[in-house]
Amino acid sequence: MSSGESIPAGEAEILLENTDTDRSRPYQWRRVLVLGLNLATIGGLASAMAYLLSSGGWSLIDILMLVSFISTMPWISLGFWNALIGFFILLFTKDPAGFVTPGIRTASDTDRISSRIAIAMTIRNEKTSEALARMRVLKAELDASADADRFDYHILSDTSEDAIAAEEEASIQAWQAAAQDPSRIHYRRRTDNAGFKAGNVWEFVTRCEDDYDFFVPLDADSLMSGAAVARLVRTIEVNPRIGILQGLVVGRPAESFFTRVFQFGMRHGMRSYTTGSAWWHGDCGPFWGHNAIIRMRPFKAHCALPMIPGNHTLSGYVLSHDQVEAVLMRRAGYEVRVIAEEDESWEDNPPTLPDFIKRDLRWCQGNMQYWWLLRMPGLPFMSRVQLLLAILMYVGAPGWVLFIILGVTQLALYPTTNFPVQVGWGLFAVIISMSLMPKIVGVASILISKRNRQRYGGGIRVIIGAGMEFLFSALLAPVVSFAQARFMTGLLFGKTIGWGTQRRESVVLGFWEACRGLWQPTLFGLLILGSLALTNPGFIVWALPILLSLVGSVPLAVGTASAHLNRWTAWLGLCDIPEDRIAAPTLQRLEENAAA
Repeated sequence: MSSGESIPAGEAEILLENTDTDRSRPYQWRRVLVLGLNLATIGGLASAMAYLLSSGGWSLIDILMLVSFISTMPWISLGFWNALIGFFILLFTKDPAGFVTPGIRTASDTDRISSRIAIAMTIRNEKTSEALARMRVLKAELDASADADRFDYHILSDTSEDAIAAEEEASIQAWQAAAQDPSRIHYRRRTDNAGFKAGNVWEFVTRCEDDYDFFVPLDADSLMSGAAVARLVRTIEVNPRIGILQGLVVGRPAESFFTRVFQFGMRHGMRSYTTGSAWWHGDCGPFWGHNAIIRMRPFKAHCALPMIPGNHTLSGYVLSHDQVEAVLMRRAGYEVRVIAEEDESWEDNPPTLPDFIKRDLRWCQGNMQYWWLLRMPGLPFMSRVQLLLAILMYVGAPGWVLFIILGVTQLALYPTTNFPVQVGWGLFAVIISMSLMPKIVGVASILISKRNRQRYGGGIRVIIGAGMEFLFSALLAPVVSFAQARFMTGLLFGKTIGWGTQRRESVVLGFWEACRGLWQPTLFGLLILGSLALTNPGFIVWALPILLSLVGSVPLAVGTASAHLNRWTAWLGLCDIPEDRIAAPTLQRLEENAAA
C-alpha cells in the first residue's frame, strides 16, 4: 500500500474550500474556546506546580520536574473540558446526539434502504464459533427487515493456523448450507498478513469496490443489532457529505471482575467525553476501526495508507490505521462524524490487567507512528490535531514516571522542611478530580435521571459502584502508566510488541503468571518505597496511591481477574450496566445461540 492513490494536496484543498467553508464556521469559535480553556488550565496547573517546586529554591531537577509535569497536563485538561462540555449538553439539550451531530435525525426508521452494503468482519486465529455467532445474529435481525436483500456478509480471514482455518471453512460451509440465500455469505482467507488488519480490509475494498456503496467493518468481538446497522445506513444515505459515520461502542456484559468494573467506568466516561469532543471536533470526528459505516468508493480512492519511511522501530505498515483513514477521508472533503449516544453496538474488553496492558501497548506503538504522519500534505488543521491528540494520549505516561523518579531523587539529595503542604494537597486533589471528571459527570448524568437510575439498578447501587470504580481506576492508572513509559523507552532501542490474537474470554490468572507480566512495576514500586523510607518517611503518605498500585500490581491483577468476584458483585447489582439487568434482544439471541 502507498499514499500514491490519495488525491493531490492541491485538489483536496480546492474541494475543502468549495464544499466545507460554510459548514466549518460554527466549529471555529468552539475550537478557539476549547483551546483557550485548555491553555488557561494547563498554565494555572503549571504555575501551581512551579510554586511548589520553588519552595526550596530552583535546581536542575526542579526544572526537569516542571517540564515533566507540564507534559502530562494536555491529555488530562482535554478530558476534563470535554467531559464538562458534554455534561452540560447532556443536561440542557433534549437531543444531545442530534445537537452535536446535525443531520443524524434526517432519516426515518421507515425509510427503505436503496444502497448495497457489505458487513465485513476481520478475523485472525479467533474462536470461529464465537465470531460467526455474532455475524449470524446480525444477519438474522437484518433478514427480518424489509431491506434484507441490501446486505451481504463477508468473513475476511488472516488466520495463520491451518487447524483454525479448516474450522473456519467448515463453519462457513455449514452456515451457507443452512441459509436460504447462501450467495450473500462470503469467506476469503489471505495467505499472508500484509498490512495487518488494515491490509485485510484494503484487500476486500480493492476487490469489491464496485459491488457495494458502503461497508460496515466489524472486529471478531464486535456485535451490532440489525436496527443499529440500518440506522447507520439510513443516516449516511441522506447525508452525502459524510464519508465515515462512527457509532458509540460499549462493552458487553462481562465474565471477569476486571472487565465488569472497567467497562462500568468507561460507559459513564465515554458518554460525556464523546459528546463534548463531538461538539468541537465536528466534521473531523473519530474513527475507531469497527462498528461504523464507510463509503466504499471514497475510501478506495482516498484512504490508501502510507508506509512509514525509514529503517527504524516504527517504520513500515501503519498499525493504528483507524484515525489515519479518518484524516485521509477528511482530506478528500468528506466529513467524519460520530453519533454520540449508545445504540446497541457492543465489543468485548480484555478480561485481565495483563491483557489490558498488552492491548494498550499495541495501540501505543501504533499511535507513535503518527509522528511521521503529521507532515502528510493537504490535511485540514483539525485532522492534524486529531493525530496529535492520539500521540498525547501516551506522552503523559513517561512524563509521570520521570516526574516520580526525579521527585524521589530530589528528596534523597535535597531534603526539604518548608514544603507548602496545603498547596500540595490542593494540587493533588485538583489533578485527581480532573482525571476522574469524565466518569464523575457521567455518573452524575445517571443520578439526575430517574429512568437512568432504574436502568442501572438505583441510585445507591450507582454511587457504590462508582466508588468501587474510582478506587479501581486509581489503582490501575500508575501500573498502566509505568507499562506505557517502559514500553515507549523500549521503542527508542528497537523493542516492539507483536499484534497477535487478543484473549477475550474470562480466565483464572495465576499468581506466577501475573508475576511474569508485572514484576517490573512491582520492583519499581519497592525501590520508591525503600528510597522514601530511608530518606523522607513522611512523604510515603503522598506516594501511597502510587505505591499501592505498583507494589500491589500482582495481587491486583489476580484478584480482579476473578470470575467469583464478578458473580458476587453481579448478585449485589454493583457496577451493573443496563444489559446486566435487562438483556437487549440481540444479546439474548447471542446467548441462545451459544447455548444451542
